[in-house]
Amino acid sequence: FDAVIATTYGVDSEGIYTGELEGSYVWSRGKRDAVRAWSQDNDVELSGSYAYSDSVFDEPLLTAVGFPHCVNPDWRLRLMAAARRWPVMHLDVPHGVAKVPIIGLEAQQMLMKFARPEAFPYARFTITGTENIPKDSAAILCGNHRSYFDIAAVSLAVAKTGRAVRFLGKKEVFDAPVIGPIATALGGIRVERGTGSDEPLRAATELINAGDLVALMPQGTIPRGRAFFDPILKGRWGAAKLAAATRAPVIPIGIWGTEKVWPRNAKLPNITNITSPPDVLIVVGTPVHLGYTDPDADTAAIMTAISALLPPEGREYYEPTEDELRRSYPSNYAGDPNAEDERRPGTD
Repeated sequence: FDAVIATTYGVDSEGIYTGELEGSYVWSRGKRDAVRAWSQDNDVELSGSYAYSDSVFDEPLLTAVGFPHCVNPDWRLRLMAAARRWPVMHLDVPHGVAKVPIIGLEAQQMLMKFARPEAFPYARFTITGTENIPKDSAAILCGNHRSYFDIAAVSLAVAKTGRAVRFLGKKEVFDAPVIGPIATALGGIRVERGTGSDEPLRAATELINAGDLVALMPQGTIPRGRAFFDPILKGRWGAAKLAAATRAPVIPIGIWGTEKVWPRNAKLPNITNITSPPDVLIVVGTPVHLGYTDPDADTAAIMTAISALLPPEGREYYEPTEDELRRSYPSNYAGDPNAEDERRPGTD
């Protein structure tokens, strides 16, 4: 530091505090005045200076500088920052994650308080095993991927624990005009598939090291065609690599029935089916035992654990009807349906 500006307390000849001040009380306006005096003595322009604070009582100092920043602000400073358009930083959440003013909760934590099955009358949920999700420590949640509705299903399961969860999602989600900023505000981790970038793994590792829950679908995408009905689940290495890097427990989640709420060939979920909603099953299992030396073997162990949580019909070979095959493809799909039979998620 070039200097420390602080309240100075009197000390007698024996080194004992006297209870009196030496100089002014450096607080609120006094802090601003002390900083102004120091800047004048040292030819420092406050208009080009930065100030950081978490308290509304530092409003005089923040107003005096050219670049005020509010860091983990109290609720009064949050309101002031919003009114004056001051930048706000929250060091207790990942970059870009929004917090609700006054209440001080993450946007996701607020949403989680309302994430109840009753909020989705077009689906009938059965959720079990949530006691396997750690109450206050890190974990990697891994589920099978059957529908765009899977994220909501996993969120409902995690909501029962009162915790927030960070989802890994494809970059197209984060690039979307409306949903993109929302995904970032909820703490999502952007994945650019096919680039081989380790950035998502590094971001997820940081979150896990901070004690967060990270959720991902090891399949990487929703299988298409007959691959969608294959009882042998194939996964990418990401979850296994993340587990090896952090040694956080991998919690398997079996998801079943979400494709009936939001089929792959539909752009939106069927929210009108409230008279006879489809059944959605979410089963959270116990941690998967991993060796941490072979990502292929660990990935197979994770996928086997997920498969074991599915109902019997999800673990048996099934010949789909033409209509079922059609629903397993995106609405604008123009590829070769037969090529999807041999399509596998890959290893990156």
